[in-house]
Amino acid sequence: MADLLSDEERRRYARHLVLPLVGVSGQAKLLESSILVVGAGGLGSPALLYLAAAGVGKIGIIDHDTVDISNLQRQVIHASSEIGQAKAESASRRLYELNGDGQFLPIVDRLTEANALSIISEYDVVIDGTDNFESRYLIGDACEILGKPWIFGSVHRFEGQVSTFNHNGGPNYRDLFPESPPPELAPNCAEAGVLGVLPGLVGTIQATEALKIILGIGEVLNGKLLAIDSLTMITRVLTFNRNSDRAAVTTLGDYSMQLKSISPLDFVSKKEGGWTPFLLDVRSEREEGIVSLEATDLRITHTSVPGRVSEIPSDRDIVVYCRTGGRSAAVVRFLVQSGWDQERVLNLEGGVHLWSDSIDSNIVKY
Repeated sequence: MADLLSDEERRRYARHLVLPLVGVSGQAKLLESSILVVGAGGLGSPALLYLAAAGVGKIGIIDHDTVDISNLQRQVIHASSEIGQAKAESASRRLYELNGDGQFLPIVDRLTEANALSIISEYDVVIDGTDNFESRYLIGDACEILGKPWIFGSVHRFEGQVSTFNHNGGPNYRDLFPESPPPELAPNCAEAGVLGVLPGLVGTIQATEALKIILGIGEVLNGKLLAIDSLTMITRVLTFNRNSDRAAVTTLGDYSMQLKSISPLDFVSKKEGGWTPFLLDVRSEREEGIVSLEATDLRITHTSVPGRVSEIPSDRDIVVYCRTGGRSAAVVRFLVQSGWDQERVLNLEGGVHLWSDSIDSNIVKY
């Protein structure tokens, strides 16, 4: 037992070693464990920091995005000096500063059907720090196929949720949410907002669940959904069971419709050539007050599109835009599913942000 930890490790993890349910053997388990964190954003930031500090030996960080100034209100693992840098690499650098003995592996990529099984198979536990339903179903299905536990977290304005799925044969995401809600009805943080400290609460709880799984202690949120209201500090625990009628997942499916898109540069070039598309802004009225693209034909908040779809022409090319491209992609998907010609409905890649970067720097990024 004495040889499990070095003298330096005994000093670093001293507060763990005196815990009856951790001790030297438990700390050794943490040092030998591996956890994949999908997303180095609001949820991933606190989770990554506390997992590295706790001595988790190998931490994978997958995120395709770069650090933006608007992230810093809640994504505390990144610094102002990292703006424009890949989030996975920024997070890795911070973790090495915190604990130089760990192994922190940045993966600058999206988790997709093509790579999910190979990446997740390398880790003991997965923490979900994403903000969209496609990724959650992909993580849930991959973990079910591989027999890996994973910890779900979500935040919306002042409310958060946490659950642990697929642990010791327990229920998975599809048992709680059999079908994805329409993406056009699911506002993200950019549109709905989020209290900056809330991801800290939720991400820290996710890290706690992961440590309990590795150590084999306590009761995890297996078959339980923890709901947190930060305005009242009231928490509720909802219970759910595995759906015995649901067929086990054995293969990964197609989690996203292949949508047509156009870059800001190509948009401008085609317009100069005489193209006259219908330009649709699906941001909120507040965002419209900050900045809009010239020649916008109509603004409809993306959650209101289903009720105002008659205002969108079906006999013209349509280009849809938002802040960074997520909400507009959801509206493109909705229009195609509602009968619009898939070849004539395009998502403006990167939205207002990429327009500012590639066309006009006077366009405010917010």
